[in-house]
Amino acid sequence: MQDSANVSLSSFEKELVTNANWILTKNAIIQKVNMLFQKLAAGYTADGLIHKLPAEVKTIHPKISKGENYTGLPYLMLDYPRFFEKENVFAIRTFFWWGHFFSITIHLKGIYKLQYEKQIAEKLRHFTNEELWINVNDDEWAFDFSTTNMQPLKQQQINAGETTVLRLACKLDLDKWDEAEEFLLKNFNRLLQLLY
Repeated sequence: MQDSANVSLSSFEKELVTNANWILTKNAIIQKVNMLFQKLAAGYTADGLIHKLPAEVKTIHPKISKGENYTGLPYLMLDYPRFFEKENVFAIRTFFWWGHFFSITIHLKGIYKLQYEKQIAEKLRHFTNEELWINVNDDEWAFDFSTTNMQPLKQQQINAGETTVLRLACKLDLDKWDEAEEFLLKNFNRLLQLLY
């Protein structure tokens, strides 16, 4: 006879399972993030620098996606501009991760990394945002800011060819929720400015 799994609930778990309000509140918060991302998508598409991007990148409409399990927690992401192929990627991803942060990341791979990395490296010499982070590995889909994934730019400079992917990101802690829209719009524009 196999041991049965422990399905007993702790007192805290019993409190949660009998209270529907917390899950309804979670759903309301996710809906507010979705509404924020819709506003951001309108702001992003209106940014004056969008017209300078390659045609295949700027013509694809913004996309909002959501999920329940990025390392066990809910998330939403807005991709715009966005162009994803196996070997070539150009995207700016706005990310909400429950319990952690909002972030905005420019993601370049293949022809787009080759096209822009020298210009970005030159611009970053004059970039004063000390909150800019850079990837230190080739895991394209890791969004956390652990030291094995991302490091503050002042610690890690762009060195062409060291990684196949170039990702630069800014993050905002969730306790600064009311600043999120302004922060994300401003940093969207600043990331685009690095390209030109």
